[in-house]
Amino acid sequence: PESGLDVARKAVYGVVQIRSHQFKVSPDDLILVDKIKGVDINDVVSLPRVLMLGNKDRTVIGRPTVPGAEVLALVEEQVRDGKKIIFKKKRRKNYRRSNGYRAQLTGLRVLEINGIEEA
Repeated sequence: PESGLDVARKAVYGVVQIRSHQFKVSPDDLILVDKIKGVDINDVVSLPRVLMLGNKDRTVIGRPTVPGAEVLALVEEQVRDGKKIIFKKKRRKNYRRSNGYRAQLTGLRVLEINGIEEA
C-alpha cells in the first residue's frame, strides 16, 4: 500500500475461548476481554482453551479443544469500557428508570500460538 505502513501477514491463527467469548487471534493481536482477576500488567497468561488452529496449509479443529495447544498473551492494560446506559420506561404510568455501568476489561497482546507450526 501507499500509506507507508509495512504490515507482515500473520501466518498462524487460533480460535481461543475466554469464559463465554471466542476470539480469532494471531500473534501480535490485541484483544479486550472481561476482567481477568489476579493478574497484573506485564504478566504473561496462558489461554489453554484453544478450539481451532490454522496456518496457510492446514487447519486443526478441536473436539472441543485442540490437545497440547495454548496461546500465550501479555496483559497490556486493565481499563474500563465506556458507559452503557440502561433506560426503562412504561408509557402513561410515569415510570422511568435510568441506570448505567462501565464494564471492566483486560487488554491482552497475543505473543505466540503453540500447537501448530508456521507454514
